[in-house]
Amino acid sequence: MNDLQIVFQHSDFLIVNKPANLSFHNDKEEIGCFNQLKDQLEVNLWPVHRLDKITSGLLIVAKSKMAATQLGQMFEQHKINKTYLAISDKKPKKKQGTITGDMKKSRSGSWKLCHSKTNPAITSFKSQSIQAGIRLFKITPKTGKTHQIRVALKSLGSPILGDSRYGGTNSDRGYLHAFRLIFEWKGKSVDVQIYPDFGKYFLEAQTVIENF
Repeated sequence: MNDLQIVFQHSDFLIVNKPANLSFHNDKEEIGCFNQLKDQLEVNLWPVHRLDKITSGLLIVAKSKMAATQLGQMFEQHKINKTYLAISDKKPKKKQGTITGDMKKSRSGSWKLCHSKTNPAITSFKSQSIQAGIRLFKITPKTGKTHQIRVALKSLGSPILGDSRYGGTNSDRGYLHAFRLIFEWKGKSVDVQIYPDFGKYFLEAQTVIENF
């Protein structure tokens, strides 16, 4: 088991690069990302937010209960700006814009997007073709609902490549990556980004991502 990559260190928290195909909590026989990190550093840590098993990229973990509470409130108040990268092999109904709608539980742990907007998930995106039949998305979720980005792209007709739960074509990974986090902490700006390091199409699109 390889050590998790720590991208940013602060006295109150750290930001780690979560690998794709690794659950946040323990999953059957596999130790989860959170416990793996605690074992690696041999310290107490507190969860702040989570990434789905298929999703790689930036994950904040707090070094105290107080920091976890404050950071969690910042997520709830949308004071932490998040940018994701995704790839689909299906043409979207539109190439950029905002997807807005309530989300309701569907079946077997899945979610669906509704036309109602009582407490909507809001997802802004733009996209660009990177090769024939393959499109890269840059996504900035304005809310933090479960499976929000995965459901939003499905609603566009462009389910994420490798995301079998939401109709994505089988691939070497689920092509969703938490690329960038920007927020203020104790009067100082934190701006961290990490490029995806796994996945054939992500690696082939590195130059495009850098200029996207």
